[in-house]
Amino acid sequence: MMRLLYSILIVFVVLGITSCRKDFGTIVSTGNLEFSADTLLLNRVFDDISSSTQSFKVYNRSDEAITIPQIKLGRGDNSFYRLNVDGIPGNFFENIDILANDSIYVFVEATVDFEQLKNTDFFYRDSIVFQSNANEQDVKLEALVLDVNLIRPDRAQQPDGSFIYETIILGQNSEGELLGVKGTTLSGNTTFTNKKPYLIYGYVGVAENTTLTINAGATLYFHDNSGIIVEKNATLKVNGEFENEVLFEDDRLEPEFEDVSGQWGTIWLRAGSKNNSINYTTIKNNIIGVLVDSVGNTNPTLTIKNTQIYNTSNYGILGRETNILGENLVVANSGQSTLACTIGGKYNFTHSTFANYWNGGFRQFPSVLVNNFFTYFDEGNNEIIETRDLKAANFTNCIIDGNQDVEFLLDKIDGAEFNFNVKNCMLKFNTNNNELLTNPLFDFTNTSLYQNIIQNGNLDFKDVNENEFIIGDDSDANGNADVNTALQVPFDILKVSRTTTPDIGAYQHIIFEEEEN
Repeated sequence: MMRLLYSILIVFVVLGITSCRKDFGTIVSTGNLEFSADTLLLNRVFDDISSSTQSFKVYNRSDEAITIPQIKLGRGDNSFYRLNVDGIPGNFFENIDILANDSIYVFVEATVDFEQLKNTDFFYRDSIVFQSNANEQDVKLEALVLDVNLIRPDRAQQPDGSFIYETIILGQNSEGELLGVKGTTLSGNTTFTNKKPYLIYGYVGVAENTTLTINAGATLYFHDNSGIIVEKNATLKVNGEFENEVLFEDDRLEPEFEDVSGQWGTIWLRAGSKNNSINYTTIKNNIIGVLVDSVGNTNPTLTIKNTQIYNTSNYGILGRETNILGENLVVANSGQSTLACTIGGKYNFTHSTFANYWNGGFRQFPSVLVNNFFTYFDEGNNEIIETRDLKAANFTNCIIDGNQDVEFLLDKIDGAEFNFNVKNCMLKFNTNNNELLTNPLFDFTNTSLYQNIIQNGNLDFKDVNENEFIIGDDSDANGNADVNTALQVPFDILKVSRTTTPDIGAYQHIIFEEEEN
């Protein structure tokens, strides 16, 4: 009896399994499909580089299962587009089934050969055609193709099929092994122009005793784990101009990635690099906006003016025992600090806005951090703290603000100089922490350290979530900058004169237009 019941159970299991197979009755589609998009836009596609994947859904709204006789690309096998329909890759599909009141996904990619494009507007168009016995439907495909200067490291294939990539050597570890990153070292002095964008895979290395010059209007797109490394005795010159800026951003150009941080590496000015300058530039969406190392430079290692740095997953500007001069800067929305002046050094910032309204998770550090030391662990796993002189950390006519209570932190260890001065600045420093309140570094009444400070004032930024840090008519920054200093930086970042009644920060205030309801 038990054996009979067991046999019956097996029969039902087999019937259950076979009932899940795709042997259901369907009718031929009558051409009444619905789509989640009538046009699929691959926002910007680089010449000869595979695009990101976009998708849409195909809906069967009827109460019967249907079969679509054919799904194909309008250009057929000659198309630069590639499809994946319901998990099957290809360019031509037959007899695709959709259950009643169900849907399938269609995924689309493209790799476009710019040289074969005939149209002058650089749009590459095709369509996905859904054929039935009754009528034909389609979804339009559009890709804006950018012709670019592609820079990527050479590679050599090994006998096992793997690849060894060209690298930039950064040093060696304690065992003497060379350390490096995937990248391409430029040969000699090089100029990047504005004739067409640059697409960079890996790091671009600026070799010792050479200069990389980037002309006004140039655009540099960086892939994941990419950036620029400037070596000892090398120089980076970024020569943007008002209304003709230089742009550094990631290569994910779809709208949903417009303000996503951490998508590429950094601009790294290594120890010993010299006379670096950045002017009228926007740097966005990387891990560290600019990383500046140096030892003993009398002149600024980096002079950075009229520049905006946004959406960095770690730091906007990270200085390590270096010398930075900054004017008319807007550094905002970083996963740690917008500005970190660490391991001593010399820092002078005028008419700059450091505003950290990071909303991507927990933020450990304030908007502006200044210290005179670094820590590491020796071979015995003992923590070692070493100090370095902070020659200067001067902030004049600056805004330091954010969405934490304390956005300006001085972290001093005895044994090295700690020189700083804050003049005519707005500071976010709102705390009941007695350790901070009794620390003489934060005695805002000490006129040898602080002059004309506005603490926890109203900034009246236009829109911190959209990186719009121009100030409005209600800002406490208005008219409160030091006049003599303003005369040395007579125009704000938008070329508005600040020679009379100058405002604190990178912008002179405006009257915001009221939004219509």
